[in-house]
Amino acid sequence: MNKENLKKPEIKTFGNISLSRKTMSAISNMGFEEPSPIQIKTIPLALEGKDVLGQAQTGTGKTAAFGIPIMEKITEQKIIQALILTPTRELAIQVSEELSKIGKFKRIKTVPIYGGQSIDRQIRALKSGVQIVVATPGRLIDHINRRTIKLNQVKILVLDEADEMLDMGFIDDIESIINCVPEDRQTMLFSATMPYEITNLANKYMKNKVIVTISREQLTVPLIEQIYFETREKLEGLCRVLDTETSDRIIIFCRTKRGVDELVTSLSARGYLADSLHGDLSQLQRDRVMKKFREGKLDILIATDVAARGLDIDQVTHVINYDIPQDPESYVHRIGRTGRAGKKGLAITFVDPREFRQLKQIERQIKAKILRKNLPSSSDLWERQTAITIKQLSSVLENQQFDNYKEIVNKFAEEYDPLDIAAATLKLLQEGYKEKSVENKDDKLEGKYSFGNTGAKPGMVRLFINAGKLQKILPQDIVRTIAEEADIEGSIIGIINIYDKFTFVEVPEDVAEKVLSVMHKNTIKGYRINIEPAKGR
Repeated sequence: MNKENLKKPEIKTFGNISLSRKTMSAISNMGFEEPSPIQIKTIPLALEGKDVLGQAQTGTGKTAAFGIPIMEKITEQKIIQALILTPTRELAIQVSEELSKIGKFKRIKTVPIYGGQSIDRQIRALKSGVQIVVATPGRLIDHINRRTIKLNQVKILVLDEADEMLDMGFIDDIESIINCVPEDRQTMLFSATMPYEITNLANKYMKNKVIVTISREQLTVPLIEQIYFETREKLEGLCRVLDTETSDRIIIFCRTKRGVDELVTSLSARGYLADSLHGDLSQLQRDRVMKKFREGKLDILIATDVAARGLDIDQVTHVINYDIPQDPESYVHRIGRTGRAGKKGLAITFVDPREFRQLKQIERQIKAKILRKNLPSSSDLWERQTAITIKQLSSVLENQQFDNYKEIVNKFAEEYDPLDIAAATLKLLQEGYKEKSVENKDDKLEGKYSFGNTGAKPGMVRLFINAGKLQKILPQDIVRTIAEEADIEGSIIGIINIYDKFTFVEVPEDVAEKVLSVMHKNTIKGYRINIEPAKGR
């Protein structure tokens, strides 16, 4: 057999799009089987060298829509040949990572350039020779002013999430950058919405552009189930939903940064693993939150619209609109965070009765029905908890590693019915140990609480604070103060019980000493407090 016949062809097809063997191997490794609508429309045009103006949301595959043509057209020569501008640091990193995957089998180097990272490190990376730069406008302008980056050989310019760059005030920086790249370049601009400023920018800097639009029906992912709950008590309703839904990762959207912080505090005080993402966070804080969320160490990410732009996270099973979005475009963008890669997703919106008209407007614009459902009832919560208990109990019974506990059961069996013993054990597992309410000369307790460390969950220590409701102290005040003073995550703080003149709070054993040290004679909400282990109280 002729050796030439054994040689693999250099051209493969992605759908009906012809690509090089190396690029096809890379996108096959990434799990792409068929091109998405934006890729079908954009890639052939981009390969022909056309300027493309695309309207598409995050999650539609637009990174590959411009990334694949870039990889096909640039060479291995170590000069900057492609420049992609993005609004946020997170998006710059994500785009850079995806481009690196697409160019896996080519000797193409992609470098993200953004604020918050050492500029000296970026300068060294640029000097080593790169073909693609993915940058945020502000930091790129810094490099241009320092003359540490050369854009005179750029063949392809991409403006990604252009409307967000406009909203963030980057329009002047963008024009300055465009004037630094050759006029004979190819330009691609992608935007979820097309306000006047974006169309004006396209008309000014693009040549014979071809407009690519993904219809709203396609922007709203079909696999996303959309429901809403009507309630004035959103926090209570949210907690019920969180307690009954089975989920991997959840993103909750609030309208304001303050709303995000308040909801994180409220959920953390109730034992949920939640953290925030908004514009007031430092880059270090944002990185830390996103790392935990991606690694599954954080169940709930609570974000504003702007802060979440450009996030591309797999396995988000639920998107919850705690605050109804201001417009249909924002709604579509939010819910597109779930139901990705062929997986089902659930979009939940909480609606105050006064916001019902706004919900109906969203329905009309997206041409989809958002189904009304009733909030989970107490019986629903009980059924969910029962199912979890049965699953856990079955696992323990199957493992057969409980001989040490049989002696305890035998002792009780002399006096109590075995069924009562089992039921009491399950109650102890679910509710913890609680003494009867007591009364002393200082306080009349308004509920039951656990004495000493025996009341805390395993791995936790219960602490006593000599301040409570009379000092107008709230759970979020305690979480915020301890987290800031001890430099720990608020989400790891456990159960908080606040009474008239004192409070119990649970913290992990490994940080208890630090909390006691930094909080001794500290203040909460302006009130100087004493804090000590609750054992013996």
